[in-house]
Amino acid sequence: MRFPHSHPRPIRLLMCLLAGLVALPALDASAQIITRPLSAREQAAYQRCMEAADNAPSAFQRCLNEATGDAQGETDPTQPAIPAPVAPPAEPVEPTEPVETPQPADTAPVEPVPPSAPVGVEGEGGTPTQAEIDYLDIYGDPYDPVADPTLPTPAEVAPSYDPWERYNRKMHRFNNAVDRSVARPLARGYVKVVPRPVRLGVSNFFNNLGQPVAAVNALLQGKPKQAGQSMGRFLLNSTLGIAGIFDPASDAKLPNRSEDFGQTLGVWGWKRSRYVELPLFGPRTLRDSLGMVGDAPLSPLRQVEVDSVRIPLQGLQLVDVRAQLLATDSLREGAEDDYTLVRDAWMQRRSYQIFGDRQLEEDDSLPDYLREENNPTVPVDAMPVLPADGGGG
Repeated sequence: MRFPHSHPRPIRLLMCLLAGLVALPALDASAQIITRPLSAREQAAYQRCMEAADNAPSAFQRCLNEATGDAQGETDPTQPAIPAPVAPPAEPVEPTEPVETPQPADTAPVEPVPPSAPVGVEGEGGTPTQAEIDYLDIYGDPYDPVADPTLPTPAEVAPSYDPWERYNRKMHRFNNAVDRSVARPLARGYVKVVPRPVRLGVSNFFNNLGQPVAAVNALLQGKPKQAGQSMGRFLLNSTLGIAGIFDPASDAKLPNRSEDFGQTLGVWGWKRSRYVELPLFGPRTLRDSLGMVGDAPLSPLRQVEVDSVRIPLQGLQLVDVRAQLLATDSLREGAEDDYTLVRDAWMQRRSYQIFGDRQLEEDDSLPDYLREENNPTVPVDAMPVLPADGGGG
């Protein structure tokens, strides 16, 4: 707008100011820039709005308008004025291109993990790791080690041959009832009353009585060296060991191995025999039951004709065997099927006694339940017999 120069200078200045005020409302609202200072309430509202919009430059004017509009009529004159924010400059966004990482020429390309690959577990408290989350996102199902085709074939254990299971289970319940009511309480009382050195001497005495039987069966199995070692143990312990109460043969490095006629029948070819549980004697097979009959004439204890001496010794032997088995009671507690546990453990142990010890003379990795010293059985010496004629009762 041009004004004639005829007007005085003060009048021209006033008219320019009025023209500017008249044209101000016609400006686009999006181009308005507030130059007055913001109050503390307006500044807080502006900051909340920008944080909600991730501080995007395009939200500057909108947040500024909302802050000043919401705070109209609520400005606190006592609060210090805060300068209005300045709109951040908009930066052009350039499209990003994927960056390829060069690989050495001699490095094989990385292949994707197959569905059967395991996922590492590194989190504590069951928290899944990022690798596990990525694996589940790709394949959907968690890793199942049982179905992993890369694992070796599991060992196959031959099932126990038990066609008389119905009878055996009844006999197992009977033996357990006798054990709970008679054998176990006697064994616990024996351990509590008799000092350990005395109990060790009793075990050595009865073990020494079984060495002649072990020597004969080792010879029948084609083990002359072992037969000589068993006889050497018997002679040494019977003399220097005072009737076998002490064990100098072990100090002389003579091994203590148990052999019976049931093992001999297995070595001779009777490899598979049906499982049977005998009253009071517990787990056996049909082969081992017949083997007990074959070992009976060789037992030194059965050669004692005085009943008043033989029968108490047989009773003490039974209590000693049960006391040695107290340590295995905890293995049977909580078993889902005690009969199956006892049967399968005994059959595996017996199979090792017949066939395994011929290849594994010394094996430090052998489980405890297969070791000779941890597996006493009710011996043939304790088999009940009719009282001898004319015995001292």
